[in-house]
Amino acid sequence: MKKKLTLFALLSVLALSVFTGCSSTSKTAAKQEKAKRPIMIQGPMPIEAEKFAGKLENVKEEKSGSFVFYLGTLDNYPVIVAKTGKGMENTAAATAVAIEKYDPIAIINQGTSGGHDPDLHVFDIVLGERTVNLGSLKTADKADNEGIDPTIWKPMDLMASEGSAGEDPNAEKIRYYDGDEDLLEAAKAVKDTYTNGKIVEGTIGSADVWNNEVDRIQWFHEKYGTSVEEMEGAAAAQIAGAYDVAFLGIRVLSNNKTNGGAYNPETASANQEYVYEVVKEYISTMENK
Repeated sequence: MKKKLTLFALLSVLALSVFTGCSSTSKTAAKQEKAKRPIMIQGPMPIEAEKFAGKLENVKEEKSGSFVFYLGTLDNYPVIVAKTGKGMENTAAATAVAIEKYDPIAIINQGTSGGHDPDLHVFDIVLGERTVNLGSLKTADKADNEGIDPTIWKPMDLMASEGSAGEDPNAEKIRYYDGDEDLLEAAKAVKDTYTNGKIVEGTIGSADVWNNEVDRIQWFHEKYGTSVEEMEGAAAAQIAGAYDVAFLGIRVLSNNKTNGGAYNPETASANQEYVYEVVKEYISTMENK
């Protein structure tokens, strides 16, 4: 009887050991699998995406609709460059498709932008501490022949209510999307690698509108606190937030109407060089966790 109990106990210990070992192996495998979730870099146009894609190793190109994804590695870590196309709709769709298809751990939306802050100059870079939709606006209630006055238009937060955003007074506020703290820290850690201009933290504004009226630009700068404007970032930030994916916008000034800064297409390449350093830094911090 004692032998049977001893044998039973031994078998129980072995079974428990095997189970514990399998459980530990499963946890390790799960952790490793999570660590393999790619980092995604978005660029609207070829000049804002293809230089970065050219820096990756083992590149494979995939398409979904009109969106192009370059899958590769950087420092042996999976990185995807997405050429989203211009505009809020293209960017929102490309972001949703990419999240569903590739399950990225983080998204950096980068590219060129127009300056709103007169203290910023061409080749300066803005890290998106916040990103905001500048096209979600509610006009004043005016009758026929009472004119148009964009300076009294109100912000309209489309995420504030499941009812009519146009009728809900709680929706008449600015919706900001905060940049991910870890991505921001990685970006700030490699500021010294960028020598073409200064790097600041600020607010990136987005809309399917190209503002050339300096008074209008100044109005957004004062009311929304915008540093720059572009046509994609807020859409990507909104979709990333819906899926709980870390997000950061990084935008270089390609021109600035408020201080006469003329357009320079070389800024797109300079920004990608800096974002490359940001991604390398972010990968290194992930591996140390």
